[in-house]
Amino acid sequence: MAATATNAQLYQQSHMDQQIQMPVPNLNHSLPPVPPQQQQSPVQQTHYQQPPQPASLYEEGVSSDLADDRQSRYASQPAPLLDQSHLRPGNQANLLSHDRTLELYRSNAKKTNDPELIFEFAVFMIDAAKGMVSPAQEADPAPSPQVTKQLEKREEILKEATQLLKKLADRGFSDAQYFLADCFANGVGTVRGRQDFDRAFPLFILAAKHGHPDACYRAGTCCEHGWGCRRESAKAVTFYKRVYVSPAVGLHPGAMYRLGTAELNGSLGLARRPKEGVKWLKRSAEHANEEFPHALHELALLHERGIENVVFVDNDYAAELLSKAAELGYAPSAFKLGECYEYGKMGCPTDPALSIHYYNIAAQQDHKDACFALTSWYLMGSPGVLPQSDTEAYLWAKKAAELGLAKAQYAFGYFTETGLGTDANPAAAQTWYKQAAEGGDKRAAKRLAAGGGSRSAALDRRLEMEALKEERSLLSHSANSGSKSGGGKDKDKDGCLIM
Repeated sequence: MAATATNAQLYQQSHMDQQIQMPVPNLNHSLPPVPPQQQQSPVQQTHYQQPPQPASLYEEGVSSDLADDRQSRYASQPAPLLDQSHLRPGNQANLLSHDRTLELYRSNAKKTNDPELIFEFAVFMIDAAKGMVSPAQEADPAPSPQVTKQLEKREEILKEATQLLKKLADRGFSDAQYFLADCFANGVGTVRGRQDFDRAFPLFILAAKHGHPDACYRAGTCCEHGWGCRRESAKAVTFYKRVYVSPAVGLHPGAMYRLGTAELNGSLGLARRPKEGVKWLKRSAEHANEEFPHALHELALLHERGIENVVFVDNDYAAELLSKAAELGYAPSAFKLGECYEYGKMGCPTDPALSIHYYNIAAQQDHKDACFALTSWYLMGSPGVLPQSDTEAYLWAKKAAELGLAKAQYAFGYFTETGLGTDANPAAAQTWYKQAAEGGDKRAAKRLAAGGGSRSAALDRRLEMEALKEERSLLSHSANSGSKSGGGKDKDKDGCLIM
């Protein structure tokens, strides 16, 4: 490796102004349960946009799923015509009760017929309603009288808000048309919270005709998947292209990204034209944002692997694109950079600090592989960067296991059985071995078949380490950091349990 830093390294180091924070698993936070009717939901819950499809033919084995919890934005933030800063969340509104705040906001909204002000009030009500009842309280089959009252009040607020939005939509106000469609698509203001694309799709169409870029994109996704309409790929392409060919609409990175993947893979009725697909990806990447960073990631993968006569291999540029996507919070990009700096991939130097930094970005968004990677880092430690901690390794393995990663479930079961970072509990370990085996982990199946094994066999760490090292065929953290790890219960400096 040359001593001179590459452009990608300099770019990444310039965004590391402050000391890397210790990764801390947020185990007290539980993901809200998904209602049964939304388990196969084509759209994320409440104000989320559907993530674009990955360029699957050109990124074999690489996942481009969103780490999902980002709010979609309507096209423009309406400027308030009356002074109502004291009523907004985050300012003095937090000093008032919900009821008082809503009354003051309602009073201001009634003083004008201005659609932007009324729209802002409706959005405020929906945001306020979302926080009135927790997911756990809502899922309680026998809620308390107080919770029941809050649920009823929430329904009243949502009903008032959707009525206001409908009036604005009927007047041709595109932001209201889109926002109301988004609510219906996500089960807000609908019967029993069910998604209602039959009502959402026509509103997406109306807003798209008024030049709303997000509505054009969402109308395209509806046509592509048959949500509230017939599945028509040609019509979907028309809506996706409208965000680029029509100056009145404006650009939309999600729509351009979808066109790029369609041209690359020959989907949506389009011929397979990689050159055109890459052009669309580049256009999308130029306008990437927190909601649609996907093109940056896909272009990075293409430049890592190359396409003959279309995309040249450039690892330095690929790493820079991944860095930009990671800055926007895209977990798959952050995880891939974590791997690059852990194992020296894509021309990146082995750098424990950067590896941990990027793994942490992804792990904080519940990227299960990143959580498990931090398990490995804590198990081995990195002198001067990350202190070795069996307890932290156990906690990160727990989080990855709870997120459904089979190899993490096996490792967590092993930690639990042997007492690594926690009190030994062989009986509880069997539960995790069963989950891991159901997820396809062969080691867990073998351990179950052996009846959990004897105590001495469970503590035979060296054999376990070698088996797991062979699975990944990668260097250990201690070898990459150029030093021996310190501390740890029954550690092997040449490998670790989960490698």
